[in-house]
Amino acid sequence: MVNIVSEETIASKIYVMRSLKIMLDRDLAELYGVETKQLKRAVRRHIVRFPDDFMFVLSKQELENWRRQFGASNSEKWGKDISPHF
Repeated sequence: MVNIVSEETIASKIYVMRSLKIMLDRDLAELYGVETKQLKRAVRRHIVRFPDDFMFVLSKQELENWRRQFGASNSEKWGKDISPHF
């Protein structure tokens, strides 16, 4: 059975970073119904299938700004160990 994801659900997981619309790895994994580490492993194994701009690594400053934007109290939403890269 295929689960249909609403446009609203997808839109709520899109953020703007570096003037680009992005999705977090954990949100993509959730949409595909896999663990984040499985998604990362699949991307690394098949990196040639993805466009050059498919992913990027947040700088330490960007990560801190990102965390501040959403507040330290959102650890449930962002997880204890938010990873800025694949």
